[in-house]
Amino acid sequence: MESELLDLSSAIVDAWSAPGGPPPDAPDGPANRITNELSELADGLAIVESFSHVLAFRTDDGLVLFDSSSALTGERVTASLRTWSDEPIDTLVYTHGHVDHVGGSGALIADGIERGHKFPRVVGHEAVEARFARYRATDGWNLNVNRRQFGPGLFGAGQHFLPQDTAPVELSFRESLALDVGGTTFELHHSLGETDDHAWAWIPSMKAVAVGDFVAWVFPNAGNPQKVQRYPAEWAAALRRILALEPELLLPAHGLPVRGAERVATVLGDLATALEGLVRDVVSAMNDGAVLDDIVNSVRVDPDLLRRPWMRPVYDEPEFVVRNIWRLYGGWWDGDPARLKPPPAADLAREVADLAGGADRLVTRAQDLSAIGEHRMACELIEMAARAKRDPGLWRVRADIYRRRAAAEMSLMAQGVFNEAARSSEEQAEQM
Repeated sequence: MESELLDLSSAIVDAWSAPGGPPPDAPDGPANRITNELSELADGLAIVESFSHVLAFRTDDGLVLFDSSSALTGERVTASLRTWSDEPIDTLVYTHGHVDHVGGSGALIADGIERGHKFPRVVGHEAVEARFARYRATDGWNLNVNRRQFGPGLFGAGQHFLPQDTAPVELSFRESLALDVGGTTFELHHSLGETDDHAWAWIPSMKAVAVGDFVAWVFPNAGNPQKVQRYPAEWAAALRRILALEPELLLPAHGLPVRGAERVATVLGDLATALEGLVRDVVSAMNDGAVLDDIVNSVRVDPDLLRRPWMRPVYDEPEFVVRNIWRLYGGWWDGDPARLKPPPAADLAREVADLAGGADRLVTRAQDLSAIGEHRMACELIEMAARAKRDPGLWRVRADIYRRRAAAEMSLMAQGVFNEAARSSEEQAEQM
């Protein structure tokens, strides 16, 4: 079991970082697997591949776990863990408070209670509990966001975004915390990145680093358009800080573990380089007086980097990160004076439709543009038409255009928004 995951990642990293680029038959993955199966990576170290992964370290005082996976996978993760060890869980560390990292804690703890084990110590950054409070206050909003992002079947009726049996943090820290558990030291560190409550851990005895979502075998989730602020510059700085430790084993919460100092440095360095370049170029353009539209349409990441299997924009994407950098440093106004206090969207749509000769002219043009792959303009025009005129046929066209656009997108975030627009269009047409 040990060689399968580590050999796979070694083959992928070696091929894609070779001088001259990867050969035609370079291995590609799959890097992100949700098997809920356990693999032993080293003596006393196992990983359960799930959403998110669970890392398990065996110590003389019991198990130390990093993350608990989600409520949807918690029971299967627990069952897989127990094929490897029936020892009590001494410590559960949350790398951060996202529900796919904490939502399975109820299943793990329930299993321990059945076995007569003590309640594990739950460790996390001091901001995790504030995140939990925010999730409870915005339960409906977050349920809707995740249904849109991952599909409408993710949460059933009566479910909460943050599961009610999620274990609270018992031991929190601000900057760093050294945990000595059964003869093994885990050095926890806080860094801003995907979240404001993120932690990563250095395990000196193994020269291993548990990085949570700082590495996920996708382009960094630093721009999610439906979630709170991310921190690209600080994320890159955290990766550089981890690199300085010269780790020999990289343990992410999504994707493949990576063995070997050179391979680990390649993965971490690529991620840091991409984020640093985006921050540098966006801030430079802002300082030169550019507006957001100009920056979005000019700042790019090296396409050769984006081809690498651990860098592909299949979840988040650079364009969204550009917008998040602007939001972080420049606020919500995009620099266009007309959009500081714009007219209601429906009023603008009716005005444009009248100038064009009616909403039907906008619909026809939107269809023509969609047919040749000009999806950005097609969606703008069909939105104006839909606001200017109530017509079930128009909404069916809107559904078709957004289905086409979703099919042309690479990132899950964009696909989710556009597929939801298609679904809602069909529902609107039926109700008219």
